[in-house]
Amino acid sequence: MIVTTTKGNMDDSLLVKKEGGFEDDNENTVWIEYYLDNELVHRSAHVKLKRPMVLLTEAGGLNG
Repeated sequence: MIVTTTKGNMDDSLLVKKEGGFEDDNENTVWIEYYLDNELVHRSAHVKLKRPMVLLTEAGGLNG
């Protein structure tokens, strides 16, 4: 598989792949990192929310 890295596109067979994750009541996060000679050359992360989040904003006007 071809991976886009800081060194350009590379075949994943040339890289060391490390995976990790985190989970709590609100989210499930997983990430993948690829290393070339102990140098991090790619990182991707995916976050899945477990429940909808509501953002409230207050619309205001300009006081002139």
